[in-house]
This record gives sequence, C-alpha cells and structure tokens, in this order.
Amino acid sequence: MSWIRPIANGLRTDHPVPGLPFINDERLPLDNPDAIERTGRNQGVGLWGRTDSLRDGGWVAFTTETKNRAYAWAVHQHPTYGRTVLLIRDQDMSSLHHDWMFGRNGFLYRHGGYWWDGAAWHRPSQVVDRAYEGYEARPVEDAITVTAADLLARPGEPGNARIMKIADFTAPKEPLPHWRDHLALWAASRQPGALPLDRCVIDLRAPELEPPHLVDRTGLAQIAGLALDDLPDPKYGRRDLPVPQTETAEGPRWSQPVARDWAEQHHSIHGPQALLSGTTAFDTEQPLGLVADHNRLTKIICDSLEDADSRKRKRGLRHGQTKHEESAADLAWWPAVALSNDPNGLVPVAALRTTLVEAVVGGLAEDVDRAGKSNRAGVSLGDIRTDVVKLLDWYILRKPGRAPALFGEICLIARLRLGLEPRNVGDLLRRSLHLDSELDGDTVDALLDLALPPSAKEPGPAGHERG
Repeated sequence: MSWIRPIANGLRTDHPVPGLPFINDERLPLDNPDAIERTGRNQGVGLWGRTDSLRDGGWVAFTTETKNRAYAWAVHQHPTYGRTVLLIRDQDMSSLHHDWMFGRNGFLYRHGGYWWDGAAWHRPSQVVDRAYEGYEARPVEDAITVTAADLLARPGEPGNARIMKIADFTAPKEPLPHWRDHLALWAASRQPGALPLDRCVIDLRAPELEPPHLVDRTGLAQIAGLALDDLPDPKYGRRDLPVPQTETAEGPRWSQPVARDWAEQHHSIHGPQALLSGTTAFDTEQPLGLVADHNRLTKIICDSLEDADSRKRKRGLRHGQTKHEESAADLAWWPAVALSNDPNGLVPVAALRTTLVEAVVGGLAEDVDRAGKSNRAGVSLGDIRTDVVKLLDWYILRKPGRAPALFGEICLIARLRLGLEPRNVGDLLRRSLHLDSELDGDTVDALLDLALPPSAKEPGPAGHERG
C-alpha cells in the first residue's frame, strides 16, 4: 500500500490527525462533492480535482488548493462515520484517491499505515494475498480507539492555539507541541449537528505500539532473519522497508508485528529464488533448472568434443576440468539460458505459465462439474495430473521468483471462476507436488510456505484423489 503523510487537518473534519495544525476550510463546499471537484478541475495549468462515489455509500473528493498550489484538499464522506478533511501535498492526491477508492484498507490512517474501517484497527497492509487481488487484513490485538472525548476529558486551553489560513501556510516540520490545546479549539469550533466528540476518532492505542516494544533496524533485521547489511540502505531511500511507526533521533522504529509482516512478504518475494537456486560451473547462483540445463548441455557438447578429439590436454586448465569440459561449459551456457529466457527463449515461458494455470483450473472445473452447483462446499478435488505437475516443476525450477504469482493466479481464478476456497486449492497443490514433483517433500513444503497466498495456507479439509 502507499501511505501518504497528511499536512494538516481541515477545521470541519470529524477525525483530526494528532499533532497536525487545523486550517480554516470554510471555502470548501463540503456538502457538494461536485463543487469541490470543480474548484480545481480545468481551472488552469497544474490544477486538478476529482470526485467519486464509494461502493458502500458516501463519496470522496479532491482538489488542488488554488491559493497555495503545493497542497490539495482531500475529503472522505462516510454515511455512518462522518467526514474526514485533510490537507495533503498536491502530488499525493492520486495515491490517497487510490487507497480510499480501491485499497480496501479503511479510511483513517495512523502510525505509519495502521488503518481503521469503522469496525476495527488493522496493521499496515503489507502481505499480499494474490487469491484475493489485495493485501491480507490483519487486525491489531487489544486495540483501543481513542476519541476526541477521551483526549478532552482533561481539557486543553483553546486560547493557546490558533486556526491557520491556507494562503500563507507552510507545513510544519515537527508535530505541534501542546496539541491538546489545538484539539480544544477545534472542539469549540464545532457546529450544531456535527458528529459527537465520542464518535470522533483521533488515534489508537495498542501494546504493540508502546515505545519499549518497538524495534530499530537491527531488530527488524533479526525478525526477518537477515544480516543488517542486507536490509535496504536508508541512504538510497526506504521504499523497500515498511513505513516506520515513529521516527526518533536515533532513527526509525517499527512495531514487531509490522516487522514480522514485512519479513513474511519479503521472504515470499525473495525466498523461492533463494530456495531453488544452485551453483553453476562458473560459481554463480542461478535457478536450479537453468543449472541443470547447462550441466546437461555441457555434457552433450563435451562428449561430442571428446569423440572428435581423443587427445586430452590438461595444461592451463581450471582444477579438475579437461579442456573439453571447460570449452563445453562456455559453449553450453547461452543455449541453456535460451531455453527459458524471456521474451525470445526457445520455450515460450509466458505462454507456458498461462497453459499451466488453465490446465490446473481445468482439472478443478471437472471436479466442480461432477459435484454440481448445489454442492460447491463439498467438492472433492482430485490430484493434479502427473504431466501437469512435471510442467509445474519445469517452470518453477527455471523461474522460482515467479512461483508466488503463478500459485496466486491459480487460486484467484479458481475462486472467481469456480467458487473454490483458496485454502482447498492450496491443499491440492501441496498434495499433488508431494506426489509427483521431482523436488523432495521438505523443499515442496518450504516453497509453498513461501509462495502460496496467505488465504491458501490455511488448513482445509482433506481432499481425495481424482477418479
């Protein structure tokens, strides 16, 4: 997910972000999303506006702030939970629009992407579930929602705060001190009929977010089982690291569950490649399938050279190799690569993947047809055919990094087209690979633990062999 950092709260928001200033938003027609869109849309170069209806009711609206074009207004109107009004950087509009419209990750974001959907708080969306074309929602344990009424139980001093104006506004570099005073001024500015303070969500509290429980880069590396030097280097940005829950003078800090989720997704992406790699004759790490193809071609070429020249010359050679073996290894490398190299390989790998997906799903469709539409929950899934498993092996051993996408697409299509639960399809893949894969059982389990979508790793009912 993308997580943008808002710059300020609109004065008429129902859910202020802690630490941010409040800005007078009286120029925004908050009851008319089309008018908000028209404020910026087609009003000049560099201006933009947009509004869309939400699937479950309500709407979102965005517009560049015409008096201060570095910023934009973002408004989320929920039919039950009221209004969110944020000032954001103009370049962040499209990211927040995507999250609110399509992210399936709530509409309030705190602490580096913890999100609230009106029912519960969830951790930042990091673990991809390809069977559902999105991120797995992971609830926060023992989360407590903090409302404006909770914070103002100990009153602030509104006289010590002020409402800022947009025309000369500059984003503060640090959270505002004594923010409770600003919250008190916001509360005093509420209009009749506004959402009650005990329904205005400000923040969450949870044990995992307590400062003593947060981890630094060293802790993140330990949780992920990586050397500290193998973490993405902050000097080159942190796009591959999770958004921190807080920044300290010593550096970023993450909650341990967020670190574990990041580690899970990191290993899902990089683990299959590492698991199914081997060492070539040139002492480089490559997919096991490519290593096997190269070794096989090397032997064929070497035998041909030996037959043509029976004299063995061994001076100036690498240790343990004949001249023919060395020459054969060089000659065989690019033909081996060409077998599975995209997009112009001798084997059309992309087409093979599509064929594999359809072959597996086609077998599942036969099982569903036999069970009938009225018995989808009780479908008995037979084993994937041996020849299909052999092709799965061939593909995975040469493109291990693509195994998560392959398994995810199989689970996704089986769910959408056939109504099958991902966990049952995951069980079938595991059982079939154990039966017919050339990989040993431990490697099969390790691969599937890394590469299956989260929803396909859940244990399902025992299956039966295909008749």
